Amino acid sequence: MIPAQDITGLILAGGRGSRMGGVDKGLQTFNGMPLALHTLTRLQMGGGVGQIMINANRNLAAYESFGASVWPDGLADYAGPLAGFLTGLEHCETPFLVTVPCDTPRLPLDLVPRLATALEAENADIAMVAAPEIGKDGQVRLRPQPVFCLLRVELLESLVRFTQEGGRKIDAWTALHKTALAPFDLPHDDPLAFFNANTLAELHQLENSPA
Repeated sequence: MIPAQDITGLILAGGRGSRMGGVDKGLQTFNGMPLALHTLTRLQMGGGVGQIMINANRNLAAYESFGASVWPDGLADYAGPLAGFLTGLEHCETPFLVTVPCDTPRLPLDLVPRLATALEAENADIAMVAAPEIGKDGQVRLRPQPVFCLLRVELLESLVRFTQEGGRKIDAWTALHKTALAPFDLPHDDPLAFFNANTLAELHQLENSPA
């Protein structure tokens, strides 16, 4: 098992929040506490990481008040989650980096250990969550969730090259590397664990959903 001190957590809070009207999503309140602080607390409670960083491009002092180091994107113009990956890998001082978005306050406490198990089992470069999702046909299928990743820090060089060539899509980059999927479809798994609240209405809906 990968020791917790070898894994740094990265909370992705650097987006525009366009679908929330341009607000800073990570600072929106969920059950009385900022979304990003919920995420940070869940990572700490899970015990799978040694330290935590936050990738943010606005309100840096507010994020710093959570007790984590805060780093803005190195790429200009809100270049998306992959810019956050790049920032995290550049500042990561451990062999592994685990990424989570700021808008999933119910992420599993055992997220990191299960990603680590999947990565080691397949000797992969990346481990990625696969979560149940209902398709248009009503069937439930496991769908990769690429913003929930465990990465080897050696991937920094590859990601620098990919972004310098104009690449911005996570799927296109992860497809270049051996990726293991970690399914989160056990009976005790929370079906809303990876539900990301993109609008204020979805955030309120999640608040009112039973735990």
